Order: sequence, then structure tokens, then C-alpha cells
Amino acid sequence: MNPPVRVLVVDDQAVVRQGLVAILSYQEDIEVIGQAKNGFEAIHLIPELSPDVVLLDLVMPELDGLQTIPEILTLAPETHILVVTGYGDAERVYQAIKSGALGYILKDTPHEELIKAIHEVSRGEAFIPPSIALRMIRESNQLSPSVSQDFPLTPREVETLKHIAQGLTNQDIATELVVHERTIAKYVSNILSKLHLANRTQAALYALRKGLSDLDEDE
Repeated sequence: MNPPVRVLVVDDQAVVRQGLVAILSYQEDIEVIGQAKNGFEAIHLIPELSPDVVLLDLVMPELDGLQTIPEILTLAPETHILVVTGYGDAERVYQAIKSGALGYILKDTPHEELIKAIHEVSRGEAFIPPSIALRMIRESNQLSPSVSQDFPLTPREVETLKHIAQGLTNQDIATELVVHERTIAKYVSNILSKLHLANRTQAALYALRKGLSDLDEDE
């Protein structure tokens, strides 16, 4: 049996922290190892606690979430960050992912989706719920330029990028495209290199901002 995912909860509102802790206390495979009410407290606790995942609010006094993300990753690059906030506008999502967060969910997210997000982020996978992704598509389509003719990706890499934006794993994408998983891993590596992106979450965000996602708005 795998050890539980070790989680640090960071939010300036005590009721939110307590609510998250209560929800996670029922999960045998998740352990809350600490709480912090702002970015400074979180940064102080990181070396001592070494969490697998940090649940991080964005709007906090003294040091907000966007400022805290790079500080945490500098101290503990192996720690993954899942933003849990009340704001789902495209620009905030973009800034959080650009800063290094792997996932982004809203505070009214169903408990089951929160648990899923924690596990996926703990494995280094991207997590952006369809509801947020669709909102980003609507907002970004008005602001972002369309894909130019010198777009560097091959058609197969574009298909892979679309599936990444849908949250599929390499194995899932390989099944969809009927190729070996190693081939998808190579496509993903090419995508990150050509687009100068750091991880799958940034790749998913890029696809959404460029209107490359095939997400169904009826979902």
C-alpha cells in the first residue's frame, strides 16, 4: 500500500482551512500534516513538513498565493501545488500555472473532485476542471491571437496537446491515437520543448488560451 499523500493547507480563512481538513480526514490515503494562514507561514513550514501537495489560496494578506508559489518551489521543487480559490477568471488561472502550480480548482468544487485533484497533482499531473477550462476558452478566445502559420507543432503533436488539455494521461492519449505510450511521451517532450513550457499543466493552459481544446461545452 502506498503511503498517504501529505498535504499542507494554506488559507487565511480559518473556516475554510477547517472545512478542508474535515473533508480530507475521511480519506485514508491523504494526511493533512499542517495548516498556515498566509504565504509566510507556509514558507516557514515547508522545510519542516516536506508536504507532497500544498492546497493554496490565492488571495491572502501579507503574502498572497501568486507570490508564495515560486517561493515554495524554490524551497521544495518536489512539492506540488494545487490552488484552491474562489476566483476562476482566465487571467488568475494563467498566472497561477505560469508561477508553477500544477492544478487549479474552486472552493465550491465537489468533494470527490477535490480528492481526485489532490491525487493527480501529487503524481505530477495537471488538473484543471472542465468548468474552469471552458471559462478560460470563452475569455481567452476574445483576447488571444489564433494559432499562426508558423506554429511549430506537427499535426500529431497538436492532437496530443488537445488531449493534454482534456486532462488525459499519456496512456489515455496513446489509446485514443492508437500508438505506443512511448510515442506519446516523445510527443509531449517535443511540445514542451518547442513551446518553451515547463510542464503538462502549462501545456494544457497554452492549448486552452489558443483555442485548441475540443472540450464540449455541454459537459
